[in-house]
Amino acid sequence: MGSRILTMKKQAAELGRIRTGYSRPNSDPKKRPIPVKSETFVLTSHSRQYVEAAAEMWGGDVEAWTPQNQKIEQFRVITRAKSIDAIMPAGDPLSQSYEMWTGGGCARRCDGETEQLSRKPCLCLAQYGDDWHLRPPTQVCRPTSRINVMLPELPDLGVWRLESKSYYAADAIAGGVDAVLAATEGRSMMPVRMWIEQRSLVRDGKTKNFPVVMVVPRIPKLRHALSGPLSTAAALDPGSLVDRPAIEAAPVIVSDYLDDARKCRSADEVREVWHRANRAGAVDPKGSDELSQQLMQIAADIAKGIDPGTGEVGDQDEDELDEDGAVEGEIVEDDEPPTAYPAAGWPEVAQPGGGAR
Repeated sequence: MGSRILTMKKQAAELGRIRTGYSRPNSDPKKRPIPVKSETFVLTSHSRQYVEAAAEMWGGDVEAWTPQNQKIEQFRVITRAKSIDAIMPAGDPLSQSYEMWTGGGCARRCDGETEQLSRKPCLCLAQYGDDWHLRPPTQVCRPTSRINVMLPELPDLGVWRLESKSYYAADAIAGGVDAVLAATEGRSMMPVRMWIEQRSLVRDGKTKNFPVVMVVPRIPKLRHALSGPLSTAAALDPGSLVDRPAIEAAPVIVSDYLDDARKCRSADEVREVWHRANRAGAVDPKGSDELSQQLMQIAADIAKGIDPGTGEVGDQDEDELDEDGAVEGEIVEDDEPPTAYPAAGWPEVAQPGGGAR
């Protein structure tokens, strides 16, 4: 029988990177290459085979390429694709942090409150104040987002890592990924569409242009993404979701609320049961449904000293009981409405205090 090292991360092989920019040589060879913001996706890998497959799928020319500050040659294609279909694997594929890199590696990695390497409060905030993020990246950390996706049209089983250092893209990517995780609960794959959206911002009279990577579920209709985890077949072929029924709401178990109410010892406690049922959508906020009427009846009985569990009357004077020990019946005129609201007069919404709790 196989076994695993429990402290190891069980990650899929990284086949390559998805980028939103590249660099071109500087006219002065002594200066650093010039960074270029790409309007289309750029794919890089150590494997020429993967890059060639990407070029065949999305266009572009394969070229040898060596990342800055590295010596190992890789391969790159600047595709013609502004949009790429991918699959988000199960679990949470997004990692985000503020990072500062130097020639010696990662010097800082912060979650916005605590710098993880030194375990001290955010160093950029302490040094430059609330507007620290407006300073150049040579002085402060940059928001770094990394997300792993699978590209089903390319060879082999593994993930491609998309990395962005855009302050504005960080929020957009997180929103898209969290929407997917809310739909699948992280328990299944989800087909997604990624595209590069060009945006601009005016600050201090200057216009700043920047790319933002959008990540959204790739499905025929929104309800298909809200109907729970998907099968692998559905993730590979979202079109098969067209006939997939929407998830049904869980049935309301009325008896549970009634059982809880019968264990209460005051009308206020029964009112709290009604509030709980209201939050779960099990009652009409106006109190016109049968469950609300039953809960109000139980509250009214408790107010009269009747045990809702047994129907017995407690603390009654002997002259209020008949010879069999039962409470004498109350005579009700025919024109009196049959509702059994407690004296507090539910709902509005189940006062006192009102409002949903």
